[in-house]
Amino acid sequence: MRATTFLRLKLREAAFISKALLSTNHVVLAHIIPMRRCNLACGYCNEYDHDSKPVPLELMKQRLDKLAELGTSVVTISGGEPMMHPDLDQIIQHIRSHGMIAGLISNGYYFTPDRIKRLNEAGLEYLQISIDNVDPDEVSRKSLRVLDKKLRYLAEHADFHININSVIGGGIKQPEDALAVAQRATELGFSTTVGVIHDNDGTLKPLTEKEKEIFHAVKKLGNKDHARLNWFQDSIAEGKPYEWRCRSGSRYLYICEEGKVHWCSQQRGYPGTPLADYTMEDFKREYKTEKWCAPTCTIQCVHQVGILDNWRDPQMSEGELRKEKARQDKERLGQALRAD
Repeated sequence: MRATTFLRLKLREAAFISKALLSTNHVVLAHIIPMRRCNLACGYCNEYDHDSKPVPLELMKQRLDKLAELGTSVVTISGGEPMMHPDLDQIIQHIRSHGMIAGLISNGYYFTPDRIKRLNEAGLEYLQISIDNVDPDEVSRKSLRVLDKKLRYLAEHADFHININSVIGGGIKQPEDALAVAQRATELGFSTTVGVIHDNDGTLKPLTEKEKEIFHAVKKLGNKDHARLNWFQDSIAEGKPYEWRCRSGSRYLYICEEGKVHWCSQQRGYPGTPLADYTMEDFKREYKTEKWCAPTCTIQCVHQVGILDNWRDPQMSEGELRKEKARQDKERLGQALRAD
């Protein structure tokens, strides 16, 4: 990344964090899925298929326009494998046209010098690649040996920030591979993070003692900015619940390929409202709703967004919210009757 690009990106980061701290009435981060299809089939993943078609570009633009209306600061494109979408460059350009920060999560297979240059021109600002092991196996082919050439292309040509995420748990056979991945990423000048692979509903799978040791070694190598935001992971690694206020469905949105809003990738179906119909009433309800899965959640991006509001606005269970709404409706009815 050029020094001018780095400085501009840091200023944009500071602006969206300041905005998020000053106001709670807008979306901070949205993950949007332009296609569910993927070229891989990782054993722990429940976010892909092999035959669905890409979402048409005009429909993606409509969804991005709606996110802009909701005041969204950052849009991250995910999948499936979004690099397989034929109109990815135009999607990124449309994100940037609204002044939103554009990010991408990819498995890394499709990066060539020409493709990277096109992403530069489109205005991509962040890329994250998760690498699961050193050598491919039956669990995952997102391997350092397979992807190292792609990483060297990125180091040479990319004018956007690159983070390499290594993983622990979830059936990965060689936990020490996470350390090798992080060391290689550091050599190439990328930032690094480490994630604990979740189970099928996105919640905690405690680490073994060996995995804990590797986990803490990788964290020491990692991106200091991310490390300051990911202290929840220390509890996760120890198999302990972490108390926080999840703002998914409001400050964080996950929009699936069908255009519906969900809490996150692992809680698809809640609330399941079409983005086109999503209102600030939906936003405020989800902002106030206590999420049952929060104490053992491992989803890093949702935690990081939650930090912005963890110190304010206590949440209530869905039952408590219904009682509160009934009380308010009763008060409004009484006020209307008295006015008559």
